[in-house]
Amino acid sequence: MTLSLVAEFWAFMRERKKWWLAPVILMMLMLGALIFLTHGSAISPFIYTIF
Repeated sequence: MTLSLVAEFWAFMRERKKWWLAPVILMMLMLGALIFLTHGSAISPFIYTIF
């Protein structure tokens, strides 16, 4: 399912020339991964104060 979603998103960007969406989605994924991976660590309070 995930691979088909990525392929569909890529096809959408190619067809509609919406290349500005790629960095937005990438940053959202990176921030989500950062919050997820530091959820139980001692770094968490410092990450949450940034936002």
